[in-house]
Amino acid sequence: MKLRQFIRVNLRFAAFLPAMIMVSVMLLHAYPGLAQNTSSQKTVAKKAVNAALVGVDKVQSEIVSQTFPVIGRLVARQSGVVAARVAGPVAEMRAAVGDRMKKGDVLAVLVREQLHWVHERRAAEVTSRKAQLAGREAELTMRHQEMERLEKLRKNKSAAHRESKFDDMRQQVAILNSQVAEAAGRLLQAEADAHLAQIDLRYTTVTAPFSGVVTQRHTDVGAYLNVGQPVVTMIDDSALEVEAEVPADRLAGLLAGAEVTVGINDQTFTAKVRAVVPQENPLTRTRAVRFSADMAALLGRLAGNQSVTVAIPVNAGQKVISVHKDAILKRRGNDMVFLIENGVAQPRNISIGEGVGGRFVVRNGLKVGDVVVIRGNERLFPGQAVRF
Repeated sequence: MKLRQFIRVNLRFAAFLPAMIMVSVMLLHAYPGLAQNTSSQKTVAKKAVNAALVGVDKVQSEIVSQTFPVIGRLVARQSGVVAARVAGPVAEMRAAVGDRMKKGDVLAVLVREQLHWVHERRAAEVTSRKAQLAGREAELTMRHQEMERLEKLRKNKSAAHRESKFDDMRQQVAILNSQVAEAAGRLLQAEADAHLAQIDLRYTTVTAPFSGVVTQRHTDVGAYLNVGQPVVTMIDDSALEVEAEVPADRLAGLLAGAEVTVGINDQTFTAKVRAVVPQENPLTRTRAVRFSADMAALLGRLAGNQSVTVAIPVNAGQKVISVHKDAILKRRGNDMVFLIENGVAQPRNISIGEGVGGRFVVRNGLKVGDVVVIRGNERLFPGQAVRF
């Protein structure tokens, strides 16, 4: 029974088979591209499945210059010893090592009693000289009055007029004029001495000539200081600049205003050439070059004589073509890259030059804008499809 049913089903399918074949033939004649599209879709799908996943980068044009490192140091534009301007014992020290002082802050105070009374004596002498000058001027005024009376008698040809007395009075006036001038000069001298005494009295207070940090204290309370002896040493760490000893044959690119890169504390910043000191060290054949830079961001972490690295340019910047270092492959002693063309990777031999950061200068073989593989290029083969 089951065998009969199976035979009946197969006979019915066989009856419809010619019709199905006929319909397929008609579809192929009506749509001849159907079979080709299906085949191309399969090919594209197969290529997409076999395409290698890669990372790419473009060939660039940039301006580079060769540099070489020079060890430099930080120097302060303001630093040095603060010395005593007058002699005397130290009465008070108000600055310690490490203290940050502002301009005008008191560093030390000297004993000032002696200089105080010297100033008072000079002031009294000024008062005395003023009185002497006033007396001489009053006497001269009186003599001028007498001279005027004698001149009237002389003009009127009075019998009371005596020529000898007139001549004597004229000489006395001349003498008094010289005495007044002398008194005026002594007054000026006394006033100058009083001003000097006042300055010495003011100098008993030693103040900071600029803002900075005290790096050394040279004296203490009770010590006697002569004029010029050091009190403290200060450095202005807010106005630091870079100094480097550069070989004389490498100074061609270091013109005033030229920019260089300075490295310090694992950080880099740009500095400009401020001055090239026109004095050469005959032993090392180097010259000191000063670079100015804005180092406000590093304030508090810098110190005088701290070492830095300065990248000195060898030549002027030039425009070059560069390729990423990871795109370079070594094959049979040649440098080559995989270039992306129409979605597939094609090998190309190139010639490279010196390194520029993470890239190499391209001498031949590539142009600006070319897309090269930088990841996954070790597993590629010529003509292989890629996807990014």
